[in-house]
Amino acid sequence: MIPRHRHGSALAHATAGSEGGPGTPRRSVGRPSHTPRDGRCGDRPGRPGTIPPVPGRRSAAVRLRALAAVFSSGVALFVWLTVQVSGGGWPVARDWAVLGWFQRAAVAHPALTGPAQVLSDVGNVQVAVPLLLAAVVLAGVRGRAGGTRLWWLPPLAAVLAMAAVPVVVGAVKSAVARPAPGKRHLAPHGYAGFFPSGHTATSSVAIGGAALLVLPLVARPVLRRCLAAAALLLAAAVGAGLVWHGYHWPLDVLASWCLAAALLSAVAAARVVAGLAAAEPAGAGSVVGGEPEVDPPA
Repeated sequence: MIPRHRHGSALAHATAGSEGGPGTPRRSVGRPSHTPRDGRCGDRPGRPGTIPPVPGRRSAAVRLRALAAVFSSGVALFVWLTVQVSGGGWPVARDWAVLGWFQRAAVAHPALTGPAQVLSDVGNVQVAVPLLLAAVVLAGVRGRAGGTRLWWLPPLAAVLAMAAVPVVVGAVKSAVARPAPGKRHLAPHGYAGFFPSGHTATSSVAIGGAALLVLPLVARPVLRRCLAAAALLLAAAVGAGLVWHGYHWPLDVLASWCLAAALLSAVAAARVVAGLAAAEPAGAGSVVGGEPEVDPPA
């Protein structure tokens, strides 16, 4: 092939034939790397690495560290919000302001009351749990039929995450005993248990867990992105619908989102570990980034 000049590449015209051969169009080919992770442009522009190209995807270790950071952040924010709400910290004043905005918007737009109620019902156990169980069965059947290793790990992690929701939410509700939205103090013989929102946590873990289990089964990247965006928007709409109807304070919903983010990061980590176990037997041969290594053309 005739060498073609590319932006930023170093042509090795002077090296042609110096070693008994016709030379190569780049000085870096066939020489040891001097940059971390071979971070140079090889035979394809926009992809890090030399010939053969090193894949641009993050390694599994980096992804697991990122998920660990999400888990830690979610737990830390959940604990901080719990302390602030139970002690009457400064976020409670902002909670009143946001709740008032939702109440005024609900009065000004009564046509949205019906859709908000439908979205609020998604957080019911009768709706959220069957949705997650359907995704668990689908992922389990497809994983076992494919004969992949640790196919059971992501579905099991999703089930355990859903099982942890009532335990954590019930304990915190009893400890905080927050009154109903718009009330400063608990009325006599009134229900105390609005922080955090159980409907928000249930729907977020069910929708997010189902999406994490189904996404690997979708072949087209565009459909995967659409599914992930739809799951995120639906979980956010459920929380907004609960505040719109006055079922929960905004901080109740926000704390449940933090809890759901921590639980879903554990499900995502299980999926990464299962993916590593499934790809381990395919390490035979000299393969980099899923492509066999070949010598550069003379």
